[in-house]
Amino acid sequence: MRVRSMMGIAPILLVSSVLSGCVTTSSTGDAPLNQGNWPLCSAIGGLTGAGLGAIESSTWAAGGAVAGAVIGTLICYAQDGDEDDDGVFDRRDRCPGTPPNTPVQHNGCPIKEYASAPAVVEPMEVVDSVRVELDVKFDFNKSDVKEGSQADIKSLADFMKQYPQTSTTVEGHTDAIGSDAYNQGLSERRANAVRDVLVNQHGIDSSRVSSVGYGESRPVADNDSESGRAINRRVEAEVEAQP
Repeated sequence: MRVRSMMGIAPILLVSSVLSGCVTTSSTGDAPLNQGNWPLCSAIGGLTGAGLGAIESSTWAAGGAVAGAVIGTLICYAQDGDEDDDGVFDRRDRCPGTPPNTPVQHNGCPIKEYASAPAVVEPMEVVDSVRVELDVKFDFNKSDVKEGSQADIKSLADFMKQYPQTSTTVEGHTDAIGSDAYNQGLSERRANAVRDVLVNQHGIDSSRVSSVGYGESRPVADNDSESGRAINRRVEAEVEAQP
């Protein structure tokens, strides 16, 4: 009886031995058997048990098949788990504890994500200081901006909108007729008139526009002729980059 008992468990021991080695490789020979392919383990165990049992008798073959299938399933199922649920079984997972929904490589380690190169921002051209020639002319002893000068003032406003780091100084001038004190005040009124158009009609921030009057001190034409004096009754502007 003792001999029979030992012979009765021999197929089971052999199946366990075969499957213990089998669980280290799949049918393709390149991956471990694990919980995910336990049906394959069951089939291998059943065939192995049946074959070993058949050495004794057909009855043993049937019993060996059942025992082999059960043992194969248990061994395979216990072989591996996936604790962090990343799709890589624990015995192959080189980075356990991966956060949920993290893309991983075949070894369970997160796929490295490389930050995209920052967009290249073209540097804005910086205006240092430029004198803008305005064709803003005034009638004698007047400081009203004429309709024909509106286009030039708009061009200056568009320039300043394109380069928001700029500011401008509007400069008023007169011809030489009249006293210095009167012409000084008149030049300031002309500069302020142009400044008001920039700020109120074209939306340039008032902090970016200043005005100054130079009276008759900076003529650009001969004050002895009417045509020369008409040229001197003007407003100019200088645009500078703000620090």
